[in-house]
Amino acid sequence: MQAIGVTGLSKTFGRRKALDAVNLSVAPGEMVALIGASGSGKSTLLRHLSGFVPGDKGCGEVRIMGELVQRDGRIARDVRRVRALVGFVFQQFNLVGRLTVLTNVLAGQLHGIPTHRSLLKLFSSAERRRGLEALAEVGIDDYAFQRASTLSGGQQQRAAIARALVQGAKVVLADEPIASLDPASSRKVMEILTRVNREHGCAVLVSLHQVEVAMEFCPRVVAMRDGRVVYDGPSAALTPAFLQELYRGDVESEQSGSAPASSARTDPRALAAAA
Repeated sequence: MQAIGVTGLSKTFGRRKALDAVNLSVAPGEMVALIGASGSGKSTLLRHLSGFVPGDKGCGEVRIMGELVQRDGRIARDVRRVRALVGFVFQQFNLVGRLTVLTNVLAGQLHGIPTHRSLLKLFSSAERRRGLEALAEVGIDDYAFQRASTLSGGQQQRAAIARALVQGAKVVLADEPIASLDPASSRKVMEILTRVNREHGCAVLVSLHQVEVAMEFCPRVVAMRDGRVVYDGPSAALTPAFLQELYRGDVESEQSGSAPASSARTDPRALAAAA
């Protein structure tokens, strides 16, 4: 059974093909990096995998752990049940700043508890214990009862990963989780994602602009350009020439004075020179 299965998925915004007949298969327990220049379709693909948005009508199918997420431009009726299998780690953390770190983490269990308890934020002792264990696993249990807004960016991202652990996710999708972090925090977050992949057996698909990070932490890389998958294979097989071509649009934007939004991304020219 595939952890992630995508067949012929397309998405059009106006006249632009954001996704163009994408096929992707990720096995349970795989750690895969998704790379590509700005606008290549990485974030769009991740949102489709979670069933946040439907693809074009009559195009494609998405399954998570064998369960249908969407087909032919229609989200599955029971998509909320399937989403419980997916932990999504956002670039901007997606935590509620005024709530405690523990409460934010416990939100990962909301799909499995009665509505009245979820509305009142009533969690059992066992559920709270599980949340504290998840926070300990990512190294921030000392901050459990602080407001989430008091945490650093790296700590907030660790809390987001803990939320996915509490959720019991079988698939973790991370959309540029280190784009706004300093190098030390970035490495710690990637180490935690790697440990979650190894110790919990979760399939992890992580979108990254930092190619050297992708090559270090992910044995497999999927590269996108103009909404299409243009490479799917071992990270060790990536060549400087391919990377220069893949990020040609980003380099041209920098040269024209309109640098991409993420300042933390790798300059493909420097990476190619070092390879």
